[in-house]
Amino acid sequence: MTALLILFMFVAFVGIDFLVRTSLRRLHENRERQAREAVLNTSIHLDFTHEAKSLKRVEVPNPRARILAVDDEAVVLDSFRRILVLEGFSVDTVEHGPEALGLIQRHDYDFLFTDLKMPDMDGVEVVRGAKHLRPDVDVVVITGYGSIETAVQTLQHGACEYIQKPFTADELAEFARKLLIKRQARIEAQRRPNVRVVAPEMAEVVSASEFCVPGGAFISAGHAWVRIEPEGQVRVGIDDFVRKALGSVKSVALPERGKSFRQGETLFTLKGATGVVHVAAPLSGRIEHDNAGLLTDPGELMHSPYDRGWVCLMTPSDLAGELPALKIGQPVIDWYQDEITRLRSTDTPQAAGTDTVDWSTFERQFLGLNDHARA
Repeated sequence: MTALLILFMFVAFVGIDFLVRTSLRRLHENRERQAREAVLNTSIHLDFTHEAKSLKRVEVPNPRARILAVDDEAVVLDSFRRILVLEGFSVDTVEHGPEALGLIQRHDYDFLFTDLKMPDMDGVEVVRGAKHLRPDVDVVVITGYGSIETAVQTLQHGACEYIQKPFTADELAEFARKLLIKRQARIEAQRRPNVRVVAPEMAEVVSASEFCVPGGAFISAGHAWVRIEPEGQVRVGIDDFVRKALGSVKSVALPERGKSFRQGETLFTLKGATGVVHVAAPLSGRIEHDNAGLLTDPGELMHSPYDRGWVCLMTPSDLAGELPALKIGQPVIDWYQDEITRLRSTDTPQAAGTDTVDWSTFERQFLGLNDHARA
């Protein structure tokens, strides 16, 4: 009986909480709508003819996006403006293509909606001009049923989408919401760094703006790569993330041949003009060979990190047990993107616009070595 009572009270609490949250959300939405209607009714009487003769502007607080619309039919613009303002967009409208192109040079719009058929400048010309002046603006063509073919052709000139008129308020609002989602997703994708898998020798030709990971190799949390050789030994080096972060290396302290290391211990060190970083062993094992060529030409680490810039060859002591802690394939790319984003947001010289990071800061934040492992 007690259990049933507790269950009933829990269900009642969840139900009441849901009703309260729903009521508060609706109250908030109603208040926002009323505020937008007030702004709409006030702004419509303001004079913006000093910017464009037919310009009407409605700016809402914290807009979801800024939209410019051009159409030679004032009734269409009135409807367009009201629908989108109530949806939370700031909207400018003009009746002539040249006015729209003038405004787009002076203001930061997210979207430009243009009618296809206008007397002084048609929509195709507006699309071309807008994408030439502001390639970052998403252009949408407003078209009637008889102009679909021409509207589709505008996509070749840079328009991202088209919408047929007449449209209902719900149709336009939903269309605008989907456009905004697509734009935000595209911008977010553009912000994420480009990371691709390459053959070891191709790291030499990857552009400075890209990051690469070696195909078939594993990457440790300390940014050392591991490639399993046919005989069961593993070849080790630094990855492209370290290469681009540090910029250049003056010398390399190679691990001693025949010496055994545990996973996470300092395996080798890189010295530069501004500091030293210690690179942790990605796996436990014994050093069989080292790349002695790096002693005379440490620049190979930067020029060819996955090929000629390898550091050492190890015989692993617990490959099956330790290898699962390393990453390979798509997980490496996802992790790289997060690491690059984190690097760019750190308070380092590189984040401020210089070529390289502070080495000690980089080691502490990205190579994961503590004082004991570094010793």
